[in-house]
Amino acid sequence: MRPERLERRALRIVQNEAAPLYLFALAAEEVDFVADVARISRDEAGKLIGYQRPEKRSHVRQILEYLDSGEVLFPNGLILALPDTVRFKSSRGPTTTDGLATAGTLTIPLSADPDGPRPAWIVDGQQRSLALAQTKNTRLPIPVAGFVADTLELQRDQFLRVNTVSPLPVNLVTELLPEIVSAPSSRLSARKLPSALVDMLNRDPASPFHNLIKRASADPAARKQLVVTDNSLVEALKESVESPSGVLFPYRNIAAGTTDTEGIRRVLLVYWTAVRDTFPEAWGQPPSKSRLMGGVGIRAMGRLMDRVMAHVDASDADALAQTKIELARIAPLCHWTQGTWPELRLSWNELQNMPRHISALSNLLVRSYLNARNAAR
Repeated sequence: MRPERLERRALRIVQNEAAPLYLFALAAEEVDFVADVARISRDEAGKLIGYQRPEKRSHVRQILEYLDSGEVLFPNGLILALPDTVRFKSSRGPTTTDGLATAGTLTIPLSADPDGPRPAWIVDGQQRSLALAQTKNTRLPIPVAGFVADTLELQRDQFLRVNTVSPLPVNLVTELLPEIVSAPSSRLSARKLPSALVDMLNRDPASPFHNLIKRASADPAARKQLVVTDNSLVEALKESVESPSGVLFPYRNIAAGTTDTEGIRRVLLVYWTAVRDTFPEAWGQPPSKSRLMGGVGIRAMGRLMDRVMAHVDASDADALAQTKIELARIAPLCHWTQGTWPELRLSWNELQNMPRHISALSNLLVRSYLNARNAAR
């Protein structure tokens, strides 16, 4: 039977009054009943839960082999998000603190039920924790850094910041960004709004991208029907939101820090629905069968969006019909699923998601569209 609480000698370091940091040790076998992994997924309502990527079994196996090998030096500890129910009691005496850290005892409440919830969450070290739960070296002392975080938002924020040295999968970072208050860097901050828009496009039943976008939280069983990489769509929207010539740029009031998300939603739904209706045979297919759904197609059509939607009022009742008329100007030269792009001297399946091909295709579509529109005047 598990104890009701775990007491460990610890050092208390105050870097942030709102979230004190504790340094202590756990035996390898204790990690499993103190901390759990918050896997990234979505609940039935579509709300994002968790933040951790799936485990890497080969990595876990390598760590486990080392832990069971005999003489072990395991300085790479764990970072845990602790509940606000932990208690720290400083030791008595004049040498308790050196001005930087205070020595004392940390008490962590536990659940007596082996299947009950763990009090802490693993922010960094999930592969190590999985190996520690299986090692024969059960009493191996493991260094732990824990901070009090009673909100999932704070845990996600720290998770992204901690993992900036060892890069996380881009799609995992992208999906987490809208869920945190402040992005860890200016580069990630620029992706926050586009990522939220991609999430909207994926979840909105009125969107042509509904349930077609690959996100880190996607159910593995449903991945076969997900054909659009979220990073490509995020980059396409990021260009339009950030560039003064982008059609989405005016919807942001940079001075006031506000965004007309409903206006952006109208533009995106009108344009991409028109794209789907203009190229029905290419829509919804995996990139191996349709380059429209691959990164090269999404990025190029995203740049064309800035030109096309400059001539369409998305709030008009006939906005979709107008957009289809505009896209019809370039439809005959597109070869998403078969044939050859003569101007590019590439067959349809030779187009790749690389900067050179994205630029070449974007320039072709925009140039052809503008020429066709000028000729029609």
